[in-house]
Amino acid sequence: MRRFDWVEHPSDVGFRAYGRTISEAFENAALALFEIMVDTSSVRGEVERTITVKAEDLEALLYDWLDRLIAIHDSEGLVFSEFKVEISEVADGFLLTAKARGEKFDPNRHPGRTSVKAMTYHMMEIGKKNGEWFVQAVVDI
Repeated sequence: MRRFDWVEHPSDVGFRAYGRTISEAFENAALALFEIMVDTSSVRGEVERTITVKAEDLEALLYDWLDRLIAIHDSEGLVFSEFKVEISEVADGFLLTAKARGEKFDPNRHPGRTSVKAMTYHMMEIGKKNGEWFVQAVVDI
């Protein structure tokens, strides 16, 4: 199964990530996010961060998940390449608990690609087709 595809956008970068479960689709969305910034195959899993996000619906959960990863990248200089996500339904929405593994950005080993400024709701879509989950997002570059 493919992990993600790029979605055309005139001024920003979009992607559609896939998974057998919604959690796996969120994992692959995070991978696509960091693939915009660096070649994730060059990122070692030396540092681990635990991330918890709660939101009223899946769209807000996707937004907050990717936004949190961008914030960690911006504040700590980390890039990630491995993700393990668990999503559960709770009384007032959804809860995401994740582990992200990566390392400090090193320009000698991680040639920079495109800088991601922010998450957006533009063209966001979440669904299930032919037994496969997909999440689509556009980020501001």
